Amino acid sequence: MQPTQNALVFIVDDDAGVREALAWLLRSRRLPSESFESADEFVAFLNHNKASAWSPSQPGCLLLDVRMPGLSGLALFEQLIERQLLDVLPVIFLTGHADVPTAVDAVKRGAFDFCEKPFSDNALVDRIEQALERSAQTQAALQSKRSLQQNLAELTERERDVMRLVVEGLPNKLIADQLDISVRTVEVHRARVFDKMAVKSAVELANLMRRD
Repeated sequence: MQPTQNALVFIVDDDAGVREALAWLLRSRRLPSESFESADEFVAFLNHNKASAWSPSQPGCLLLDVRMPGLSGLALFEQLIERQLLDVLPVIFLTGHADVPTAVDAVKRGAFDFCEKPFSDNALVDRIEQALERSAQTQAALQSKRSLQQNLAELTERERDVMRLVVEGLPNKLIADQLDISVRTVEVHRARVFDKMAVKSAVELANLMRRD
């Protein structure tokens, strides 16, 4: 699997040796990373991410230690759930043997996976790349939805009326009858709808609206 373009892996672990080893491993696989020595530091980063190198529109994943001084990995995980970030920032827990049941429970609640220390480099990187791919897919879906909403906002009320009937499969003559306008006016509105919604056919428009 090729590294996801523009992706960034976040490492949150209070053990400097683990952070450095993970950063080296990721560099060797052409995966950029950013490390944090505590969950509190990462929360501060999230709160100010507009001024940072990362934004929620960039694919990413989080390697998160379960046990840390201060805010624990599990407490940070709860915050990510509350912020609805698990889909755009999948979490892979790094755990010792004693914390495996806790990590399993976290996976049931939405964590992407967990890796028990000492972990297999290849297995961990494989899961990281899969998590980044999920993040990228989620970002693409969100961007598509945002674009659709922006396009819909540009439609006039009459264009919305025409679009609704086009999506229902009505021909221009019936649309004209229902809206009490001329067929030529329907054709004009229909063309504008296609242009604003960036589609070339009624079928494409219907599929687009169905995905929303």
